[in-house]
Amino acid sequence: MIVYNTTYTMPTDDARNFVIWVNESMIPRIAGHGLLAKPRMLRILSHHDQETECFSLQFETESSATLHRWYTEQGAALHQELVKTFGERIVGFSTIMEEVIGQ
Repeated sequence: MIVYNTTYTMPTDDARNFVIWVNESMIPRIAGHGLLAKPRMLRILSHHDQETECFSLQFETESSATLHRWYTEQGAALHQELVKTFGERIVGFSTIMEEVIGQ
């Protein structure tokens, strides 16, 4: 199993709108596409200053090939929409992880 994680940092003033956009627009569209599953969003409590908020948005998928397919079919366009909506106020980086030990 592959975990696709994107960590986002933004000014505190943008955090509420970002969470709403992710919850109401991004997650439902990704879930509806069907290649990524088990979405979860976590607030990162370390490594930020008082003027920023950090979040981790995670999804699971069966393989890196499936993740690549999702990115080409939907992910790149969603990224462009995020940039159009929030501009340079939000910065993110993605990490692809493979589960080694599960529950």
